[in-house]
Amino acid sequence: MQALPPRHRSVGFLDQEGETWACFLVTFRDADRWHGYLSFRRGDGETEQDEIRTAVIFLEESEAEIDRKARGLGRPLLSGLLASALHTAGGRNGTPRLRGWFRHMLAENSLLADPSRADQEPPDREDVAGLRSLYASYRLDQVAHFIALLRPEDFQHAVDRILEGQAFDFGAKDRLQFAMMVVEYIERKLPLPPFDVWMEDYLAHPDTYQLYAHTLHREGRLP
Repeated sequence: MQALPPRHRSVGFLDQEGETWACFLVTFRDADRWHGYLSFRRGDGETEQDEIRTAVIFLEESEAEIDRKARGLGRPLLSGLLASALHTAGGRNGTPRLRGWFRHMLAENSLLADPSRADQEPPDREDVAGLRSLYASYRLDQVAHFIALLRPEDFQHAVDRILEGQAFDFGAKDRLQFAMMVVEYIERKLPLPPFDVWMEDYLAHPDTYQLYAHTLHREGRLP
């Protein structure tokens, strides 16, 4: 089968240090699966040569699944990936407490644990976009919970296995790109409910989900 050229789809715009960047999802297929990464282009950029990009952080059976996951990323994660991509040429220094860094990163991007949402009414059945955003956050919460269950040395070993062949360490300024690769890998392995099943349970028990995320991320203990 003849290889298709990579496909670019707009994800939105980001502001970074006074500059506007267009964000694109780029997908391509090899013999077995679809791959995806994010690329960013300054507002005054005109060609693909003006773009910077992340590493390949999505690997799925379908292009539609990559598109769903990319559009479920919150603005803080997208901004972090842009900042990371801007500094991929930076030095690569080691960092201790890898598991703690991952948990902090996921906590900062948990919508369900966001204290500013505590007094807001949860989305209703008609707000599908809002529910899908919370569902994406719930899936990341499950990754954070899984990481918390591992001993630090076991998690370090798992990261080394997941990213076999990648020459980097998490002290580098591009660490968020590679962190997303680890998060995506773990998420694919977890037995998580599909959106429709999760939605029904969330609509019946929104306070339970909020308490779970708050306990996991803000109190720093397992629910």
